[in-house]
Amino acid sequence: MSIDIQQIKHRFGIIGNSPLLDHAIRTAVQVAPTDMSVLVIGESGVGKENFPKIIHQNSVRKHGPYIAVNCGAIPEGTIDSELFGHLKGSFTGAITDRKGYFQEASGGTIFLDEVGELPLSTQARLLRVLETGEFIPVGASQALKTDVRIVAATNVNLQEAVERGRFREDLLFRLNTVPIEVPPLRSRPQDIPLLFRLFASLSAERYHMPPLRLTPEATKLLEAYRWPGNIRELRNLTDRISVLEEERTVTAETVERYLPKAPTIDYHPALRQQAVLGEEATSFANEREILYQVLFDMKKDMAEMKGLVAGIMRGDVKVPSTAKHVDYTAVDPQSVHVSKGLSHGEDFPGFLAHPADYTPVEEVVELHPTARPAIEHSEVSDFEEQPLSLEEAERSMIQAALARHGGRRRKAAEDLKISERTLYRKIKEYGLEE
Repeated sequence: MSIDIQQIKHRFGIIGNSPLLDHAIRTAVQVAPTDMSVLVIGESGVGKENFPKIIHQNSVRKHGPYIAVNCGAIPEGTIDSELFGHLKGSFTGAITDRKGYFQEASGGTIFLDEVGELPLSTQARLLRVLETGEFIPVGASQALKTDVRIVAATNVNLQEAVERGRFREDLLFRLNTVPIEVPPLRSRPQDIPLLFRLFASLSAERYHMPPLRLTPEATKLLEAYRWPGNIRELRNLTDRISVLEEERTVTAETVERYLPKAPTIDYHPALRQQAVLGEEATSFANEREILYQVLFDMKKDMAEMKGLVAGIMRGDVKVPSTAKHVDYTAVDPQSVHVSKGLSHGEDFPGFLAHPADYTPVEEVVELHPTARPAIEHSEVSDFEEQPLSLEEAERSMIQAALARHGGRRRKAAEDLKISERTLYRKIKEYGLEE
């Protein structure tokens, strides 16, 4: 089957020459004549809404109804009624019978945008439609038939949603018969100048002003930006520059003023969730930073301890004065073994800036009992394993930071790389108030 990609782009207003975009369009046209369900995958703002239209208009259902439903915009309490209809009196406010979208779209195509937002109970109803073509309106006892093609779209990872128990795995398999991935704008930088020119032309026509023109430097800057909001963000930026700038030639300096100051990166899903959760997640991340710092210090101290012990074993390091009576040269190397534990700073001067602190190390040299008859019990006890929880290590780090900065909490918070608010809460939690 010969597919004229350029004709499809012109018909549906799609701008771009990226091979990834062309592949997505070609897949949509190829699957259109079938009745397979399709899952359109892509970030917010990439233009996923064009692909269900391409599929519908190139299918045998093109003369039937096409209904687009934003699942994330319908309240959970009414979503079943909207999709499957209801009978009069089935719930408060149901004063008449109502047909749902699946009944209205019979013979055509229904586009379920943000399908990942559907409640689990609604997902079970949708699965029945996909498997048998039947649904039951709210308040009814008889199932109705529908002949509808389902195209769904999402900007979330449905496999992760399945693992968290928020999406049915069997429904994912049925929806994902043919996946179409719409590339983000950062994956098609060659299309950015074309899109900017289109949006600048539309803004000029709407607001009756000359269109914008990009300098080569400005073009490179736009192509290098990450565009987390994709095409929607590019259009908003173009409109702002069109309205707020008198000069019609857009330079790199002009673009820099409108792009976010901090560089935008691809966030790990956990960090995206942190951004959504706000202050609570930020506080958790700050506490986690303290633990990371503790672990980093542990690793550093462990390396120093290894070097010190190796030096003592080779005789390169002098034995501290507090343990001069120990004759290390008389110890049989075969009687030395390694165990995990803690070392006290007083036994190794210079090992810790604050001798009162106990620092975890991965390996501590411990003498076999048969090889240390001259060592008193009280002296050996310092080498024995002393447990230290992460909470105790965190408390110790906060105490040390406060001591280093003379009790100035702002400086201590900066040193620990956490917010002052988190530090105040930790001080209160560990009873460190003066």
